[in-house]
Amino acid sequence: MTEYKLNSPRSMPEREFRFTLSIPRQEYLRYYQGAAGHVVVRSLCGLRLRFPARLLRTFVTHRGVYGEFSLLIDDANRVLHLERLSGTA
Repeated sequence: MTEYKLNSPRSMPEREFRFTLSIPRQEYLRYYQGAAGHVVVRSLCGLRLRFPARLLRTFVTHRGVYGEFSLLIDDANRVLHLERLSGTA
């Protein structure tokens, strides 16, 4: 019988998806005000991703949300990390 530790990469395989965002300030206000709870994007490999809009709050500038991002999820599709790789900071 194989034993997996909780922090073992085997017990929680991570998957990374990259995508670009271009959300003008006015459009992002809908997310911020709660009118839209999730963001739907197409990853660079063609998969459709849906995640909570609140995860983008740290990346909002006076212009909106722009750039290339990396989304790391676990095997249960829970978000582990969201990072801006390039774009407006």
